[in-house]
Amino acid sequence: MPTPQPEAELKLDADAATRDRIEAAAFRKLVAHLRERSDVQNIDMMNLTGFCRNCVSRWYQEAAADAGTVLETPAAREIIYGMDYKAWQAANQKEATAEQKAAFGAAMAKHG
Repeated sequence: MPTPQPEAELKLDADAATRDRIEAAAFRKLVAHLRERSDVQNIDMMNLTGFCRNCVSRWYQEAAADAGTVLETPAAREIIYGMDYKAWQAANQKEATAEQKAAFGAAMAKHG
């Protein structure tokens, strides 16, 4: 698999508006996929990738702020989770195992 290029070097033969539409569509598919895969625990995502649904909601919140829109954390999380965060936790989140917690510590040292 080729090494990903930094954003500035990405070659997409499209104007900025088209690129924004493409990126927005890809983001919506990512969010839909995360909503469908409620069986995947956030801690496992963090251990493997260094980010989870909460990270995505924080990035969404930061992007809203950059655009001049105030978006509180609960609202940003609801956008990503598709429901109230506490309700999602109650329905889907399992207690992390000792192994997951140990892997999390190691992953955070790696991912920062």
